[in-house]
Amino acid sequence: MNLWKRSVFRSYSTVAALLPELPIPPFIPRIPMPFKSTVGDYQTVATLETFGFLPPFTQDEIYDQIAYIIAQGWSPLIEHVHPSRSMATYWSYWKLPFFGEKDLGVIVSELEAAHRAYPDHHVRLVGYDAYTQSQGACFVVFEGR
Repeated sequence: MNLWKRSVFRSYSTVAALLPELPIPPFIPRIPMPFKSTVGDYQTVATLETFGFLPPFTQDEIYDQIAYIIAQGWSPLIEHVHPSRSMATYWSYWKLPFFGEKDLGVIVSELEAAHRAYPDHHVRLVGYDAYTQSQGACFVVFEGR
């Protein structure tokens, strides 16, 4: 029987019957790294966002990141989530995005208000770029317990 006469197989079971049973590969033990990393085990440690491998931001560094988001013309957006769901796809909004906001103090006060309202949640700031319709910047400001 020549299955290649047609460009599409008739069914999955026909294809599965023709394929040989593949052996299960043997367990490969994890080889330890020859040096002690200061970052830790990057393969198993859950990190939050792009800056997750860096030390926590200082207050001045957070202000610089917010100022950069504003200078780029991006819309700041505050999101929060409980740590048990931090790897979920969607985080909850804190209010609506701050379209056209130019005042750093307003954004900082809203970040602090979100943290006061949800002290056990992660709170992150997103800089939404309306031109490319994507996130231009995203980082966690407050980590939950």
